[in-house]
Amino acid sequence: MKLEQEQIKKLALSVLLLIALLYGYFTYLLGPVQKANTGATNGIAAIIPQISGAQDQIKKTAALEKEAPEAIAQLNNLKDTIPDGEPIAWFPPKISEFFKSHGIEKCTAHIMSENGETSMPGFKKVTWTIDVPRVEFIPLGIAISGLENDEPLLTIQNVTIEATREDAQYQHATLILTTLVKS
Repeated sequence: MKLEQEQIKKLALSVLLLIALLYGYFTYLLGPVQKANTGATNGIAAIIPQISGAQDQIKKTAALEKEAPEAIAQLNNLKDTIPDGEPIAWFPPKISEFFKSHGIEKCTAHIMSENGETSMPGFKKVTWTIDVPRVEFIPLGIAISGLENDEPLLTIQNVTIEATREDAQYQHATLILTTLVKS
């Protein structure tokens, strides 16, 4: 079978059209779909660690929500132990009464500084200097240990004890302590 010139031209044109059609299909139709598929696969792969991190955060949040009522109750109990008003009005008499209950008759309390407590909103730290001019060592030690046990929001930072020359039985003590108060 011999092909005529016209048939060869038609066949060549058909082959060229088929090649152009295949090129157009792979380049303009299949290529963007494959790029979108690759992009979506990469996006999913990038999101998987974020999803697992978010699931861990959800578990932590659920655990915190379970603990929240207990923590709120403890916070309210702490707030109830702090008197209302400015600390300069209620703290010195409170400390004076405490030391009197332990047999130490005279002490003075002075504010050294006030700092906003950033880790606990609604509270601030107040640093105090407690001066005990005449005290025996044993009652002072008992009072200091009782002070930290009776006052959960109070922290003793420093204790300085000096012997007096006039009466060796008595010492002069200075305590530096911090306490949380309502702001």
